[in-house]
Amino acid sequence: MQESVLADLLRGTDEVLVEQELVKKLEEGRPLRIKAGFDPTAPDLHLGHTVLINKLKQFQNLGHEVLFLIGDFTGMIGDPTGKNATRKPLTRDEVIENAKTYEQQIFKILDPEKTLVMFNSSWMNAMSPVDLIQLAAKYTVARMLERDDFSKRYKSGQPIAIHEFLYPLIQGYDSVAMKADVELGGTDQKFNLLVGRHLQEIFGQKPQVVITMPILEGLDGVQKMSKSLNNYIGITDSPDEMFGKIMSISDGLMWRYFELLSFRPMTEVRQWMQECELGANPRDYKVKLAQEIIERFHDAQAARAALESFEARFQRGEMPEKIEEKELTVVSGQNGIASILKNAGLTSSTSEAIRMINQGAVKIDGERIADAKLEIPAGTEHVYQVGKRRFMRIKIKS
Repeated sequence: MQESVLADLLRGTDEVLVEQELVKKLEEGRPLRIKAGFDPTAPDLHLGHTVLINKLKQFQNLGHEVLFLIGDFTGMIGDPTGKNATRKPLTRDEVIENAKTYEQQIFKILDPEKTLVMFNSSWMNAMSPVDLIQLAAKYTVARMLERDDFSKRYKSGQPIAIHEFLYPLIQGYDSVAMKADVELGGTDQKFNLLVGRHLQEIFGQKPQVVITMPILEGLDGVQKMSKSLNNYIGITDSPDEMFGKIMSISDGLMWRYFELLSFRPMTEVRQWMQECELGANPRDYKVKLAQEIIERFHDAQAARAALESFEARFQRGEMPEKIEEKELTVVSGQNGIASILKNAGLTSSTSEAIRMINQGAVKIDGERIADAKLEIPAGTEHVYQVGKRRFMRIKIKS
């Protein structure tokens, strides 16, 4: 196997368990079954989700079989990963509705003719109570409590519902049912992915190779990309929204996005990094990233139009090339948008801020804000605009 092929597959990965096993599987010369699972907990995907999907695409381009698992059964349990309380499960109707949009969105990246979309209800609904009890007997409570979030909740006296133990067990069994050779997941899913290896061995299969991918930071460069934190770029966002959001990220975060989101060779990306170190304008490379992302989820014409719109705003003086940066420390109850604008000096008072919002003159990352009661989460970083001339990149600290 060519070293360059392995290097491309390992690009951006956090951990490979076990790398030598992956090499051996790749050298077998057969199409491998590459699994990644997504619980349909929300209707829309964002760029953070595509870190895994991009890696699936790399395997697919090499001729391997991509198994895109929609966890319609596990989605009704609720993934307890990283939670300090029992997660509210979704209803069957919510899961089905969200799953429909996932199928539509993933094919903006993956080749539909080379992707097998699977639902874990296919085998879980056929499992009898006796079958489930026998599956549960293959893992111990002690091993479950080795998982960091379960361990913390147990030690602090916070309740853990029995059904939460079933989640990693069923996710692991998915790998058995799908006969996965490789499973991809975020770093927060490592325990669950290793359960899959354990169960495959018990069921007489060769254990899957586990590849964990980093959790992508959102526009703030601190917290993970999340719709609830309003630091996300949705793959259904308009081209102008995508362009504005990508251009708002820090120069350092741009290179992280290139590594995890771009399909450009890393040799080219490293060359660009060197050029910036020698004085090139990072904005020019951020434009390349924005256009690549927009073209992937829309088309080349939309990418060109977004660039032309962005450049026209600069030429009209609607957005400065250099934007003042400020950090604001806020306490609870003072993170409303009006207070932020006033404390940053973008408005003289909260009443002026509210008036400007009501007039449609306030934007965050190029998106007009209509809610004068909007609260800005701590840990976020955005470009705020008031009127045509006042801009500021503000990082909110707690």
